[in-house]
Amino acid sequence: MDLIHKFLIIASGILSVISCIFVLPILSLFRILRFCIRSVLREKLAGKVVLITGASSGIGEHLAYEYAKHGASLALVARREELLATVAEKAKELGAPEAIVIKADVSKLQDCKRFVDETINHFGKLDCLVNNAGIITIGLFEEEGCITNYTSIMNVNFWGSVNATHFALPHLRNCKGRIVVIGSTGGWFNMPGISVYNASKVAQQSFFETLRIELASDVGITIVTPGVVTTPLASDEVLSESNLWWIPRYSVEDCAKAIVNSARRGDEYLTEPAWMQSVFIWVMLFPEIMNIVRRLILIASGKTSSQKWKSCNNIGSLESLNPNPNPKND
Repeated sequence: MDLIHKFLIIASGILSVISCIFVLPILSLFRILRFCIRSVLREKLAGKVVLITGASSGIGEHLAYEYAKHGASLALVARREELLATVAEKAKELGAPEAIVIKADVSKLQDCKRFVDETINHFGKLDCLVNNAGIITIGLFEEEGCITNYTSIMNVNFWGSVNATHFALPHLRNCKGRIVVIGSTGGWFNMPGISVYNASKVAQQSFFETLRIELASDVGITIVTPGVVTTPLASDEVLSESNLWWIPRYSVEDCAKAIVNSARRGDEYLTEPAWMQSVFIWVMLFPEIMNIVRRLILIASGKTSSQKWKSCNNIGSLESLNPNPNPKND
């Protein structure tokens, strides 16, 4: 057995070098050509039905407006019904033939089934599911007073998108539809202070990458990893406490437009803003250096171990920082 593993170590190293020299340039050229072709032959959205979770504000809200501009009908899901109604009205003004409002909590299994069923009952089909709803907890893991405070992060960010997809999938298959997953750069650029949030996004991305293989060409999946976007919850206070104060914020309008265009092209991945793709390369090629950089950022923030963040009586999420709690739109 040892000889087999030694052989595989040598063989895999040789294959890696050959791939970098010969395969990578060909693959890069193929990706460029595919991007150009898909940019010309982008999907027409007029008459399509799009379901968006976390649509009351932030990225979800502006995705509703972008899909509306292309003539799609919308099913808008969130916990704050009043804000959803406002978004729906504006979406109809921008071109959506119809926009229905469904008050629901994606962390609840029955709510996920209900909002998919209501969409199908109203429109008779579903062409695109946008898993956008998400929340975040801020604070160092060892300083958390009550570990159960983290449960809601996985329930919303991971299980919320998984459960919604489970109930929507049969309908998406019928239409050869698409799933758009709003993940986060936190899924591969793990900043300190948001450890469980990062983990939820890693789990989310891994699940949908696996699902993409299982579904083959039956249902397309676009995984989006935005950086820091100008949503209501990306305030100066939040960015400071989560050690993200140094990252330039990206326009939510531009982000939503890029996401819709990417989904229309049939892209598998999208990172916005585009310069964050370079950070991904640095993380992959120079992990030791990037770990040092992130540690220095944490030390500079003065929050390494001296500050107690939250207790069981004060749930360690952005809901405790915001008087109007709602799922965070990354």
